[in-house]
Amino acid sequence: MTEIAASAAPTAVTSYIANTNNALVPPPKLICIIGAVSTGKTTLAQQLAEHFRSPWVPEYLREFCDARQRTPTRNEQALILETQVIHERAALVTAERHGAPYVICDTAPLLTAVYSEIVFSDDSLYARAAALHARYTLTLKTTTDVAWTPDWQRDGEAARQRVDAAIDRALLAANARVAYVEGVGDARLACALSAISFNR
Repeated sequence: MTEIAASAAPTAVTSYIANTNNALVPPPKLICIIGAVSTGKTTLAQQLAEHFRSPWVPEYLREFCDARQRTPTRNEQALILETQVIHERAALVTAERHGAPYVICDTAPLLTAVYSEIVFSDDSLYARAAALHARYTLTLKTTTDVAWTPDWQRDGEAARQRVDAAIDRALLAANARVAYVEGVGDARLACALSAISFNR
């Protein structure tokens, strides 16, 4: 596998108030938020990060697309996957340094594998993505019960449903610990908080 140089951690990983009394604080846990496009992953990640005073890791795919004004090619999918992991590891270091309980991850390598299969008919990333998914203490799967919000990176409602179904299959195959997050607005956040509390 091609080695990818570590990039700077996302600005978002330091956007919380540090806990300085961390002598007896346990290591931070990774929580993954995964779901099809336009299911509120980023909003939920920011809300959970604020609630738990913990860092969150933005989706690198969006950063990649915004910077290049295009979607990735098949040969760039592995880079997307590995860069997401690099950012998560950087956030873990920051969280541990400041005694934060969690790192909230806006998407996961598994979603890159799903897109590779759907867009490029390439399932070669699943093994790597499934192995990496074992790092997450809990996977929050955002459901499609929120209104579709279009933008240039999104293919449409039909594609959202196809991706949603593929994510469910991938999570099952990875034997992931999954809680489904549904509802609108405050109810969606409450659902996620309840799942985290139950799975501590």
